[in-house]
Amino acid sequence: MALSSACSDDDGSSSSTNSPSASVGIGTVDSASVSLGKILVGPGGRTLYMFEADTSGVSTCTGDCAAVWPPLPAVGQTTTGGDAKSELLGTTTRPDGAQQVTYNDHPLYLYQGDQQPGDTRGQGLDQFGAKWYVLNVDGNTITKTATPSGDGGY
Repeated sequence: MALSSACSDDDGSSSSTNSPSASVGIGTVDSASVSLGKILVGPGGRTLYMFEADTSGVSTCTGDCAAVWPPLPAVGQTTTGGDAKSELLGTTTRPDGAQQVTYNDHPLYLYQGDQQPGDTRGQGLDQFGAKWYVLNVDGNTITKTATPSGDGGY
């Protein structure tokens, strides 16, 4: 059963999110509903992003980029929860040899600027040579910008 809650950011914006499964681990891709629609989330319900510079399932975000946009590591068996589709899940080998989770052939990343579940502060940012976007549960990019709502906080 998914629980719904509203999150309010320090800047006054907020977003509605479904709590991910209680058992979401480091290698789990789950789903949550936010102002952008139903998107992919990872550990702790944090939003997952794709990088437009990545092509053919190959990660190009390394060094300083990976410090700001940490790759979602593939540790052990990667699983799906919520409405995420297991058939779209995969892995890729990063330039440093580590395994990274992919979804619909997009390497997945977290964003250091997101502080709590439901944050989508990385949406549409142009950093490290290309734009960053969230993915919907079908593995397609959502390119619209987040719209803050007037809901209360946690």
